[in-house]
Amino acid sequence: MQKIDTITAEHYVWGQGCDGWHLLNREDLSVIEERVLPGEQEQRHYHQRSRQFFYILQGEAVMEVDGATITLQARQGIEIPPGVLHQFRNCSDSSVMFLVISAPKAQGDRVEVPE
Repeated sequence: MQKIDTITAEHYVWGQGCDGWHLLNREDLSVIEERVLPGEQEQRHYHQRSRQFFYILQGEAVMEVDGATITLQARQGIEIPPGVLHQFRNCSDSSVMFLVISAPKAQGDRVEVPE
């Protein structure tokens, strides 16, 4: 057992400078911390097997879930079941920090849908 944080975790970059850190990266469970810059968003998609929980640590995020728009503030979260179309967006003027917890892990399970 060892401590893990954003300094020791595997880091990746997506979009135009957004960051992600794999805090836990197992086949059955994934915990990722992400930082999304103002104006950035992910591609609309769903997961075939993975159930996800998004939890906002800092800032404000907009989640589109099956066509509904849901605004999440710090200390709020939302569950996304498998097969549900969703998209994370940062429509604010500051970065959003959040956790996304996936079981099983979402990598390789994502199906992107054109806008």
